[in-house]
Amino acid sequence: MLDPQLLRNNAEEVARVLRPRGYLLDVERFQDLEKDRKQLQINQQQLQHSRNQNSKEIGKLKAAKEDAAELIKNTELLGGELKSIGDRLQQIQLELNDLTAGIPNIPHESVPPGESEDDNVEQRRWGKPRDFLFEIFDHVQLGEDLGMLNFEQATKVTGSRFVVMTAGLARLHRALIQFMLDLHTQEHGYEETYVPYMVNANSLFGTGQLPKFEQDQFATDTDPRYYLIPTAEVPVTNLYRDEILESTELPVRHVCHTPCFRREAGSYGKDTRGMIRQHQFEKVELVQIVEPSTSWAALEELTGHAETVLQRLELPYRVVTLCASDLGFSSAKTYDLEVWLPGQQRYREISSCSNFETFQARRMRARWRNPETSKPEYVHTLNGSGLAIGRTLVAIMENYQNEDRTISVPNVLRPYLGGCDRIQNA
Repeated sequence: MLDPQLLRNNAEEVARVLRPRGYLLDVERFQDLEKDRKQLQINQQQLQHSRNQNSKEIGKLKAAKEDAAELIKNTELLGGELKSIGDRLQQIQLELNDLTAGIPNIPHESVPPGESEDDNVEQRRWGKPRDFLFEIFDHVQLGEDLGMLNFEQATKVTGSRFVVMTAGLARLHRALIQFMLDLHTQEHGYEETYVPYMVNANSLFGTGQLPKFEQDQFATDTDPRYYLIPTAEVPVTNLYRDEILESTELPVRHVCHTPCFRREAGSYGKDTRGMIRQHQFEKVELVQIVEPSTSWAALEELTGHAETVLQRLELPYRVVTLCASDLGFSSAKTYDLEVWLPGQQRYREISSCSNFETFQARRMRARWRNPETSKPEYVHTLNGSGLAIGRTLVAIMENYQNEDRTISVPNVLRPYLGGCDRIQNA
């Protein structure tokens, strides 16, 4: 959520900087609501003052045993007017809340302009795509030939956009999770964290998924309603909702492995083949809570932590800065890590690393106590995938495939597989 004072004082400027995101702020509506709110509050204060004065006069009249009936009647009328103003003020505040809750974050000044993902800016590449001397296959064909990926069984059990993994690939999938957790906890200074896989509406509002992306969530029909998490970012970041951290507690670093659940609303026809876009997948998520002055250095650091995973796995990748129109709703700036997939002959996103500045913190009222002022201030929040497990498995299968359709195991993962160096049929 944006700073309300920024909106009140510079609505036109906010509208200008949000246009590259493709968002058109209704400045006139906002200003009209603000004008009505201010006038109603003035009227409310004046009526409250008059009622208070009347109450004092009524007390004096009663003490003097004089007639206060007319003043009492007048005071009752003031109470009715106050209730009417209060009701109208509450309605206007709800309209303002709805409007401001739907406004995305302001892009950082370093975010490039652009109208689509084609305008994202490549920052660097690491590794060189392998030259294959034989016909290459995508992960679907490789997994089915091994008898270890089964999409038909998953469809029978549940529906489309699910998969059943068995034997060596299921084991490799598990090894990836353990490897990433070990790397981030032992070398990068993150605290391993376990969280619920369902959250309440307040948590999804806090990180920006609600109300705008309600259609993307899987939810129960209970009262209260619970939502299956779309990413560990939601429960982990919300651990600090309504909290005030001391400066000595910062920075906070969490790493969390969870399944993730997404309806993929609006993605009809996209990536329907294989494991690239599923309703259920797993991620190892990195979350940082930091002082505002350090958040941009923290973004570079966090991105580097995600890159280290790909480097240790020896998977070619590139880093791109998302243009303004491709930014997520809550993000001020995002780096995407895109891994090379030989089966598609293109780079595909495997991690998004973002700085949200105070946007999420305002929605959650997550603060820290600045020792220079002794006053609470909003923290900056960041997160990134470190990495998406399913897509990492896909990248290994396709980059490490052999002519006989077996899959070589990256060196760094072999200790997690008891020394196994190849995924193959028994």
